[in-house]
Amino acid sequence: MQERVCPADAEHVKIIGHAAYEKDSLWLVTSASGAEFTFRGTKAEITFNGDSTAVKVGGDKNSQARVAIYVNGERVADEMIDDLTKTITAFESDNEEEVTIKVVKLSEAANSTTGIKEIKVTSYEDIKPTEEKELYFRFIGDSITCGYGVDDEDKDHHFSTITEDATKTYAYLTAENLNADCDLFSFSGFGILSGYTSDSNTINETSTVPQYYDKLGFTYGASYKGMKPVDYDWSFEREPDVIVINLGTNDASYTKGDAEKISSYEELYVDFLKKVREHDKNSKIVCVLGLMGSDLMGAVENAVQAYSEETGDSNVYTMEFDARKSDEGLAADWHPTYASHKRGAEKLTAFIQELLAK
Repeated sequence: MQERVCPADAEHVKIIGHAAYEKDSLWLVTSASGAEFTFRGTKAEITFNGDSTAVKVGGDKNSQARVAIYVNGERVADEMIDDLTKTITAFESDNEEEVTIKVVKLSEAANSTTGIKEIKVTSYEDIKPTEEKELYFRFIGDSITCGYGVDDEDKDHHFSTITEDATKTYAYLTAENLNADCDLFSFSGFGILSGYTSDSNTINETSTVPQYYDKLGFTYGASYKGMKPVDYDWSFEREPDVIVINLGTNDASYTKGDAEKISSYEELYVDFLKKVREHDKNSKIVCVLGLMGSDLMGAVENAVQAYSEETGDSNVYTMEFDARKSDEGLAADWHPTYASHKRGAEKLTAFIQELLAK
């Protein structure tokens, strides 16, 4: 047994979500992106690289990347990447053990990214990637899908990556319920026609998902080793069994019941469905809304119907989440709590199970 240093590339780890091996590190971009591997040994250390938010002077602690490490399914580390290089001991034992280690980026791409520089183990062999699960889901969404504020159950508090946790979202929980690999492509404040706007007379065209969908991701200002995810194309190598689209909550801040604006939302939703289908020909697409208001659910249903009639594609479905219950509380900026996410996941899990059984 000896100390070995392994790169977090596809030869050594299962790459999860929107992540890419660039400049000698595994660049973790979107919420729930990460890596998973197995080895038999006595110790494992993971070294992360921070992005431009992680500098000691001038770094914004509320925008830094948050990561978790799991050993054999148990969370053993929950850290903010607050330095340009940070090493975390994931596992250490006096006796050699067979271990599965998973790294998950808990926070979203819009504010920061991070990277796995190297994985150092004491073992007989190099680390090995875990197997892909039989099912694979992609979730496209906004702050709800990112887990905005889920660790801060006070509606009067505001955004921080410190309180984001993608593993507590309806999306991640649904994938866990069905033992599926998952990929989250989500950004707080984003929509299809307009991102969140405090003035319904002013459209927010910067914060819309369709323009970035074929990219690795999006960040506002942070750069990782001089790179920004919008400059890299996404490969679409693995076709998801199910794609869930949860976009419309932020659009509603702009449409505000205006028939012309809602019509524009429907038209752009149809266009986005075409774009999604262009990349993944056989995926079941489920269009959802309702964890934080259902103002545009009717428009979503209209868009799906219009798309199906125009294209003949009947493999697209709609589902409305039930309204939040008062006893579930509210998280930062009125976002869903873990209890609300969990209940939402139960409904979506049952819906997808039924689809997959067809």
